[in-house]
Amino acid sequence: MPVTKISRHTIRALRIVNKSEDWFLIAMLATMVILAVAQIVYRNIFDEGVSWIDPLLRVLVLWTAMSGAVIATRNDNHIRIDFFTRYFSDSFCALMQRLVYAFCFFICSLIAWHAVRFVLMDYEVGTIAFSGVPAWVTELIIPVGFILIAIRYLILFISPLKPVKY
Repeated sequence: MPVTKISRHTIRALRIVNKSEDWFLIAMLATMVILAVAQIVYRNIFDEGVSWIDPLLRVLVLWTAMSGAVIATRNDNHIRIDFFTRYFSDSFCALMQRLVYAFCFFICSLIAWHAVRFVLMDYEVGTIAFSGVPAWVTELIIPVGFILIAIRYLILFISPLKPVKY
């Protein structure tokens, strides 16, 4: 049964979290564009680039993708197969939606667990990603992102959105 009464403080906190996620994604995208343009300018005008820009751009692509996935989970905007919503009743679709949320929560939690193990391994080994930056710092978005996605799917499982009809 969906939760219908939410306090003003909870709504305010959720808005702050959502705006923070949006601005974080915008900042990363802007940084990627600026760095890519700077690298192109350095290569074309000065015939040499900055050595740390290309690996940083690869890391920012990973961070942007994970942040985008977290934001997409916010309103259940991930890709879906709509076969069930076209041909089955609303109650069956609601049940299937809850099963999908539970499955997504389980899978994202499992991935987060193994991502934490992966990051800890790189931390213990002391792997360097680029320019003295530890690899575990660049990989930290993987467990954090999947933990946030798992939490969002748990929330959706507990209080699902209205089933989408096509």
